[in-house]
Amino acid sequence: MTGRRTVEEQLDRVLGAIRLVGNEALPVTDAAGRTLAAPAVAAHDIPLFDNSAMDGFAVRGADVAEASEENPVTLRVVADLPAGVALDPPLGSGEAARIMTGSPTPTDADVIVPFEDTAGGLADSLDGVTVLRAPAKPGVFVRHRGADLHAGDEVVPAGERLGPFQLAAAVAAGVAEVWVTRAPRVAVASTGSELLAPGETPTRGRIPDSNGPLLAQLVAEADAEVVLVARVPDAADAVRTVTAEATALGADVIVFTGGVSAGAYEPVRGAFDGGGQVEFSAVAMQPGKPQAFGVLDDGCVVFGLPGNPVSVAVSFEVFVRPALLAMQGRTLIHRLRSPFTADASWTPPPGRRQYLPAVVDLAARTVRPATAGGSGSHLAGGLARAHAFAIVPAEVESVAVGDVIDVMLVG
Repeated sequence: MTGRRTVEEQLDRVLGAIRLVGNEALPVTDAAGRTLAAPAVAAHDIPLFDNSAMDGFAVRGADVAEASEENPVTLRVVADLPAGVALDPPLGSGEAARIMTGSPTPTDADVIVPFEDTAGGLADSLDGVTVLRAPAKPGVFVRHRGADLHAGDEVVPAGERLGPFQLAAAVAAGVAEVWVTRAPRVAVASTGSELLAPGETPTRGRIPDSNGPLLAQLVAEADAEVVLVARVPDAADAVRTVTAEATALGADVIVFTGGVSAGAYEPVRGAFDGGGQVEFSAVAMQPGKPQAFGVLDDGCVVFGLPGNPVSVAVSFEVFVRPALLAMQGRTLIHRLRSPFTADASWTPPPGRRQYLPAVVDLAARTVRPATAGGSGSHLAGGLARAHAFAIVPAEVESVAVGDVIDVMLVG
């Protein structure tokens, strides 16, 4: 293991080795969660045509400019316009069209009078309507064509995730197909002869493998594809075998947990150390000090994370997730960080940056440890309560109530 690195040095090493995965064209509705490799450009205006923002009556503004309860104005209804029709009825002086929300506004109308501002409402509005209140301003309740965007405008930029809002905007703008980056294919392998499959009965010396399910979900949430979840015993040959299996499945990334430290049974070190492809380093962070990273001859990226669950969660957030997003060409690859005020005191480890599973109160802007058991990387139970990591710099010797702490929000 080489000399201790800073988190930034290790992350630079990781990101410097990352290469983009390929692009593909997909129907926009099949591209949810993907990263745009090229901008999504509007095929038509939004709105597509002038239309009504209210259920009511399309009228000529001059006809109702003086309407009031004391001076009501009665208009003759000459058309009925439910949503979905293409009619454009002419409106003369003293005439109106009953209109529903979203229906095209007649060319001759320049204002919409809501049902609420008329007498009788829906009950008797197909022959005539009595307007009791003048429009507040010209053009009120008319949605004008192109007010949101025009054909040819960029709806979603390259490098952005096509999330629900972005997908809806693209569809509304008539985008049928988008160029997106392929989802990285990721294999997850937990090492340890003590590991049991989830649901197996634990015995003395044997524990459930929580790292596999943890990583599988974290990988999926990073918009990558999980192609393999495996458990391997503490044997270098087993690591070599699962590596071959993962690459045969086309994995772009393999994430190992455990087996990267300096103990007597470290299968990831045994499989890769000295080969020149995977580097083993000590990083000045807690948890997550032992890290392995490299790129195999076939281009597959290998991460080796510590084996304790909190170390896995932290290491994924700090190193693996940014790498997976960078492989997709994502513009933003880091979690949101924000200052919060500590409402509990704790002592971080000396000389290492601490990433402490934490609970935040968004309203009060406060943060506290997620577990009363300290910052041990084995305290997996505290992860259930954590939706953030409190980040304490290496030079800080203690955290007191009222101190301002940088917080990474993760869920």
